[in-house]
Amino acid sequence: MNAARGAAADGPTQEWRGWRAAAEEALYGPDGFYRRPEGPAGHFRTSVHASPLFARAVARLLCLVDEALGRPAALDFVDMAAGRGELAGGVLAALPAEVAARTRVHAVEITGRPGGLDDRIAWLSEPPRRITGLLFANEWLDNVPVEVAEVDGAGVPRRVLVRQDGTERLGEPVPEAEARWLARWWPLPAEPGLRAEIGLPRDAAWAAAVARVERGLAVAVDYAHTAASRPPFGTLTGFREGRETAPVPDGSCDITAHVALDACAAHGPSGARLLTQRDALRALGVTGTRPPLSLASTHPGEYVRALARAGEAAELTAAGGFGDFGWLVQPVGASGAAALSALLVDVPDHEEH
Repeated sequence: MNAARGAAADGPTQEWRGWRAAAEEALYGPDGFYRRPEGPAGHFRTSVHASPLFARAVARLLCLVDEALGRPAALDFVDMAAGRGELAGGVLAALPAEVAARTRVHAVEITGRPGGLDDRIAWLSEPPRRITGLLFANEWLDNVPVEVAEVDGAGVPRRVLVRQDGTERLGEPVPEAEARWLARWWPLPAEPGLRAEIGLPRDAAWAAAVARVERGLAVAVDYAHTAASRPPFGTLTGFREGRETAPVPDGSCDITAHVALDACAAHGPSGARLLTQRDALRALGVTGTRPPLSLASTHPGEYVRALARAGEAAELTAAGGFGDFGWLVQPVGASGAAALSALLVDVPDHEEH
């Protein structure tokens, strides 16, 4: 995607804006993508949609947090960017009855409450101010809009401006705060055309969410990269009806970019860990191990069900797919650190990130 792309004349609705403002309106404005009736599941699959095993694994993690907290009278589960409540409902259904009876489930989303959602799930526009338990953000941060920078012919990083039809051009040099973020987290060599997404709004959004956790864990799961592997031309893209497409900020498609989770981690309390989804889910019991063939002759129905679960687990942990997602696990307080330690028991040291 080149900043010089397109040459159509400006129209009355074709205002040049930075990508952050353009994506904010396209995703969350009155006619934005995330207000469409079909919801995110109408356009792309997340781990939640791929298999109920994901919600069950998150329920196991919530149980680890519950144990580390000493089984409090009220345990919070907060589902950030809840879509249509699929994860919140799946976690609640997977909890042991005793834990479910003490759990307050909060689904956080900008749209109205969907029909048919379990009455025990609170539907909120922002997370509770005080959380004791687990805040879980599955594919939230990648949809927090950010500015895009591109290096010009003189080697200077400039903001990329965009119109509603997706045409781009270079604007002013990036402001001081964004330049500092780039220097620290995504240094751009003086090579024309190199691009970066400036993660400052995501750092701030993550820090604000974690600040609401008084005791427990905050977890962000997302497409991610770290300082050792930043992509030279950025990751900004779109999704529509299950297909990747050009990111056009007109409300017709999702607009997303991978997350610098290491930068987000540095803006929260100390002790955060970065894992792959593969390692995190395996530690939570999602292994993808095929059932023994002998089960096919003794209990064929159970064999077929176990084989299906193994296939779903393999998809959730696959290299080149969901398994490569990053998990940022942020403990808050001593109980959060204990829950994190319990999660890491089954994570091999050589595979931690």
